[in-house]
Amino acid sequence: MREELNELISYELSDPRIGEAAVTEVLISPDFRHAYVRLSLGGDAEEQNATLEALVHAKQFLRYQLSERLQLHHMPDLHFEAALPAELAAKVPQLLKRLKRGRPKS
Repeated sequence: MREELNELISYELSDPRIGEAAVTEVLISPDFRHAYVRLSLGGDAEEQNATLEALVHAKQFLRYQLSERLQLHHMPDLHFEAALPAELAAKVPQLLKRLKRGRPKS
């Protein structure tokens, strides 16, 4: 599903609000009703928000196209969210270790 979404977003959506966006991960709920799409977004915060808004606006089109391509009887509802930037994602394990030790953030 990730590759299909990347292709749809990159090549088939013509909304000018959509900037640099790449699907990094798709997490599907156990009941297959929701799909959480994590995106690596380029640009500043304003451009990223505009991209997310445009994708939410195009959600029904994306769901229809995915259901046709993947031949799914029931397509989960898509939820878009920005993935953590690489530099922040690298700090997460260190922050979790600090929390476990009970040390305050310095």
